[in-house]
Amino acid sequence: MSSDNPYSNPGPGMSQAQQPTFVAPSNDTTLSEALITLRKRRMVLIIAVVLGTLFGFYKSVTQIKPYEAYGRLEVNTGASNQFKLSPFSGLGDDPQQKMMSEIAIITSDTLLTTVAKEMNLANNPTFLSVKGPIPHSSMEDPRVRQTIVGILQKNLKVTLVPKTDIIRIAYSSLDPKLSADVVNKVIADYQQRSYETRFDSTKRVSQWLSGQLDDLKRQVETSQEQVLDLGKKLGTLGFDSTHNQIASSLEDLAKASGTAKLARIIAESRYRMLNGMDPNAIEGSIDAGTTATTGGATNGLANLRSNLATARATYAELTATLGPNHPQVKAARAQIDEFQHAVEAEQNRLLTQAKETYLIAKANETQTTAALEAEKQDAYSLRDAQVEYTLRLREFESNRTLYEGLLQKLRTAGVEAGLESSEIDIIDQAVPPSDPQSTPQSTIILTYFAVSLVLGTLLAFLLESLDTGLRSVAEIEAITELPSLSIIPRARRATPEQLAAMSTVERNINVLTQPKSQFTEAFRSLRTALLLASTGKEPRLLLFTSATPSEGKTTAASNLAVILAQGGTRTLLIDADLRRPNVHHRFGLNGKLGLSTILSGQTTLENSVQTLKEVPTLDILASGPVPPFPTEMLSSASMAELIRHASEIYTHIVIDSPPILSVTDGIILSRQVDVCVLVVRHGKSSKHVVRRARDLLVRSGAPIAGIVLNAVDLNSPEYYGYYGYSGYSYSSLDTAGWDAKSESGKTRKRDDR
Repeated sequence: MSSDNPYSNPGPGMSQAQQPTFVAPSNDTTLSEALITLRKRRMVLIIAVVLGTLFGFYKSVTQIKPYEAYGRLEVNTGASNQFKLSPFSGLGDDPQQKMMSEIAIITSDTLLTTVAKEMNLANNPTFLSVKGPIPHSSMEDPRVRQTIVGILQKNLKVTLVPKTDIIRIAYSSLDPKLSADVVNKVIADYQQRSYETRFDSTKRVSQWLSGQLDDLKRQVETSQEQVLDLGKKLGTLGFDSTHNQIASSLEDLAKASGTAKLARIIAESRYRMLNGMDPNAIEGSIDAGTTATTGGATNGLANLRSNLATARATYAELTATLGPNHPQVKAARAQIDEFQHAVEAEQNRLLTQAKETYLIAKANETQTTAALEAEKQDAYSLRDAQVEYTLRLREFESNRTLYEGLLQKLRTAGVEAGLESSEIDIIDQAVPPSDPQSTPQSTIILTYFAVSLVLGTLLAFLLESLDTGLRSVAEIEAITELPSLSIIPRARRATPEQLAAMSTVERNINVLTQPKSQFTEAFRSLRTALLLASTGKEPRLLLFTSATPSEGKTTAASNLAVILAQGGTRTLLIDADLRRPNVHHRFGLNGKLGLSTILSGQTTLENSVQTLKEVPTLDILASGPVPPFPTEMLSSASMAELIRHASEIYTHIVIDSPPILSVTDGIILSRQVDVCVLVVRHGKSSKHVVRRARDLLVRSGAPIAGIVLNAVDLNSPEYYGYYGYSGYSYSSLDTAGWDAKSESGKTRKRDDR
């Protein structure tokens, strides 16, 4: 490693310049890593897909198949008259807005409440089969009413046939007859409501106009009597007015007065309609001449009403699905109130505008009348009886013209004809459907299959992210920033017959019984990696440790010592785990003499080592009896002297030390060796534990050579084909290899150390 790497800590046998340089792999997730995760978690994915598909099949078989009945009606939005008495007046000229307003009326709470009451749906068991019976069912109860209307709105579909004025009304339920009855009742009540609305509005306007015509008729009759009386007094029924300019002026003023009075009546008529009539049915002026001045206003009101209708429909849908107390329902209710206030404000503005027009017309009438009266006084003083006669005659003609004009307008408007006609025509009545509606079984199954596939994939990645065990070389190198020296696969397990024929060392040291296996080849690779760990002096003192117990450090140290000795060099294996010694059990040796007796001065190295007969170049120093103070022994000068003395005799010294997170013995020994190897068990060691062990070694100045990943399952997705070479592998040549770790529970426990 370079000098600026915080994890470069050379030991006695490895200088700063000799440290290898290592670059940690990237943490970016690639497609291949994702496929590895899915392959590793394939059972989760398979179970999720199978369960999801089976559930989809169950839903497809048990799905509720409702019957949908529909009817169609045509709404004549173009019909109107001179007085704007059509139900669609005041909605502007956009047919789409008009039709959307009618759809909102059909799905409104008011209309559907009427339908529910007339059909007694609150006590209809077929209608309530989806919701279940409602105790004390009464439409007078707001909660019951809201529930019934919600069911209607949920199953009622009102759509506009594109590019037409035809509305399609459909209803779905489990009873085909009920579906048809609901549709027909909705159509009938909607048609009746439209008729009643127009009838009431037209009736009120007609009554008011009739009253105005009666007043004008009496004025005409009075004026006629006055003209006749004056004519009798003068002895004539008329005279030539060309010789009198005053008579001409009176004629002009009389016409102006009549025009002003007509304008005032029209303005007052519109104001009274807006002030006292149904604003949904009467929006506009009395005559077509005022349409240009109010078109923009009514268009604005139409837009507001369309928004209000949309908001009410949204509120009804949310209430049916989420309940009245849901935040979205409350927000929708607030939006309805906002649009309602806007509509009321716009109506008030139109009313104010109509009132101002009326007041202006009234003031103009007053002014014109005053001028006429003044002219009368002048005429009386100048022309006495003849002028008075002319005045009465013109007044009579003016009143008669006004009366005939209003009467003609009323007749032209066709109020009486309008009361006989209908704006809504039924095209198709709903009939009970013969076949239910249902989603194709294949569609349901495929949908659940796709959903379960996505959920299974997400679950697989979730489980992978929650798994803290280190399983791949890339993970270990990324966590520790140390190179991976070797991957030790799981050894073969021996049969009971094979175990009975083996010695203790053969049962525990697999490299002796599996010389051509992947397991043995992994230790040969480890030997090569360690001997080449430095570019200068060959490391001779090798220490094996782990973060926690049962990660395989003793297995790694023992098998590597055998591999080194098989290479022809004198090798010493030291069991430095003075707390839980295990090496002498592995090799079937005597543990009475060993490291602890040497450090306590009871014996010497030469008298304590034991030679393995299977490998004559391998000497083993057991731990000896467990001492009371192992840490003090390992940190003593005697331990340093022992290592120095052994280095003069042996080419390689392999030390098995205790786990470094359990005790400090391993940290003490790590400063006295050439290289330190951290053993990590595949799938067992967690990321934070391994990282903490690495940090302890780094802070202590240990010469860390790298990581050994132990007990790897080569069939796992991360290592698929790791030891395979074009169909050829060492395992194919090894027919006598086995793993003796299944000999007994006690033996397995020791092997894991």
